[in-house]
Amino acid sequence: MCLAIPLKISEIKGKEAVGEAMGMKRSMRLDFIPEPKIGDYVIVHAGFAIERLPEKQALEDLEAWGEIKDVL
Repeated sequence: MCLAIPLKISEIKGKEAVGEAMGMKRSMRLDFIPEPKIGDYVIVHAGFAIERLPEKQALEDLEAWGEIKDVL
């Protein structure tokens, strides 16, 4: 099971990209995401975007992560 924070793609350079969420930025590879676009939400594992998420789901997940962060 992967406990990943959805990242919103903010930069794309070929198969390399940067994703942002909750004030952090992460580099990733886009080899497994067909036709990635800036603004897409993805789940990243081991530096690779492995799945595109619908925006609604990504925002719900980010809200849940925010609640966990607030408790810790």
